[in-house]
Amino acid sequence: MSLMPEDADPSEQRAVARSAAAGSQAGRVTFNRPELHRILNLYGRMVADGEWRDYAIDFLRDRAVFSVYRRASEVPIYRIEKDPRLARKQGMYSVISATGLILRRGHELERVLLAIDRKLAVV
Repeated sequence: MSLMPEDADPSEQRAVARSAAAGSQAGRVTFNRPELHRILNLYGRMVADGEWRDYAIDFLRDRAVFSVYRRASEVPIYRIEKDPRLARKQGMYSVISATGLILRRGHELERVLLAIDRKLAVV
């Protein structure tokens, strides 16, 4: 037995439910897939080196924040922030240290992450 009227299309009701769910998330800034891939790639390498151990992702109305921790009980070592309001000014990406010092800010995530991304050195 169906609770839907006979002439109702189930796909239309799914579309209405999907748009209602998307409306609650519409006001939030997020990292897109390539950005998140680049950040998690750096995170994975630093975890393998034993320097980082935990992370947190916050999607706020005005910015998205990826926080990196040495231990879960401490303050974040670094925060990687995406703030679209600064896209035409100083750049929407920034790396911020635990003390609140902005290490690097720019328009390209790849270049901003160079502030904390160590490359292998020939010894």
